[in-house]
Amino acid sequence: MKKDDVPQDGNNMHEGQFKQLFYATDNAGQYVPVTSVGWEPENVAMQQAWEEINERVEKARARVLAGEISPVAYYMEKTIMDLPLLASYVGKFQWQVKRHMKPAVFKGLSDIMLQRYAAAFKITVQELKNIK
Repeated sequence: MKKDDVPQDGNNMHEGQFKQLFYATDNAGQYVPVTSVGWEPENVAMQQAWEEINERVEKARARVLAGEISPVAYYMEKTIMDLPLLASYVGKFQWQVKRHMKPAVFKGLSDIMLQRYAAAFKITVQELKNIK
């Protein structure tokens, strides 16, 4: 792709603040780095993906507030983690993390375990316990 052909559709999700690095050929045929704010099909796909993620996070939040799941499940969705990844971060088996997603079990977690979850989610223990 020529340097001048790199897409610059400025209607991306980050108001043009987020740029991607591409390599294109200049007039001499040499590869040079070129930044791009994206192109429309990519921007549409990314917007749809983020809308779905935000929907899942909001559903998890509502379920926490309804007492169906613990904040661990909410923050796992919010930080876009999956069960194996979260389990490895907190040093537990997957079945144990899944069990901690039950509100009754979560209430009985030790301060050390709560601190591990908070560190994995990069939040405080207080934020972990109090979802608004």
